[in-house]
Amino acid sequence: MSLKPRIKKQLGRRFVASGLHRKVLAGHGVIVSFHRVSDAIPEDALTVNSARFEGLCRLFRDAFDVLPLGDFVSRLERRESVAGALSLTFDDGYLDNFEVAAPIMRALGLPATFFVTTQFIGSTTVPWWDRGLPTHPGWMTWDHVGSLSREGFDIGAHTRRHADLGRVQGTVADDEIGGSRQELIDRLGRAPTNFAFPYGGRSNLLEENRERIRNAGFRSCVSAVGGLTPNGADPLRLPRVAISSWFASPEQFAFDLVSIKRASARVTRRADAVQR
Repeated sequence: MSLKPRIKKQLGRRFVASGLHRKVLAGHGVIVSFHRVSDAIPEDALTVNSARFEGLCRLFRDAFDVLPLGDFVSRLERRESVAGALSLTFDDGYLDNFEVAAPIMRALGLPATFFVTTQFIGSTTVPWWDRGLPTHPGWMTWDHVGSLSREGFDIGAHTRRHADLGRVQGTVADDEIGGSRQELIDRLGRAPTNFAFPYGGRSNLLEENRERIRNAGFRSCVSAVGGLTPNGADPLRLPRVAISSWFASPEQFAFDLVSIKRASARVTRRADAVQR
């Protein structure tokens, strides 16, 4: 029988107060992913409101070693521990990332990576997953993205058109991966080093496309599945914890690290079995 959110909140508060959450992590770091932070549309699998987001950010700041994703990746590359480390990431390029999320993180002194779908930026595109919303939340402009970059936030690539890299191949995949990198270079004057593949499931990235990501010059590739990141993880195979309204409180997130870690271990065992 699953515990109620209220109980998870109480237990999570004790976890953090005692430092037990760090023992639970035991050689693991956390990369969290968001999409929208908005009070204008109802919370759902892709949306958290500003109060929930700020509460989570305060928990991250107080209970973890919050690192820019590039520093997190550098630790992995140097075979150093990421235990207790946490990085924040955002996918797609929604306008509220600039208007709502960034000011909260700025006030709390938190770094983050924004993975932008380059052809969404400054457009009126309404992707299929947003067609049921009462109003579309809109996308950042290139001025917004440039402002975040100049401020020190990391800008990563998320393909040009949110392509499913588990399906596209050849020149189409080259265009989506290398093309998104080049657009960011052209727009921002610097090469992105981090990549998030769209949809983020294990079936949404062909191995040949992972090699394209490596060959294009990216240092890391993050998914949307898999949970926690163990010490020694391959930077091109990084899992994330997706944050949504399912976490009824920041403290519930801390408590649920236990089950997330167990799920991560099962995924790792399956992956090792496949590779063998």
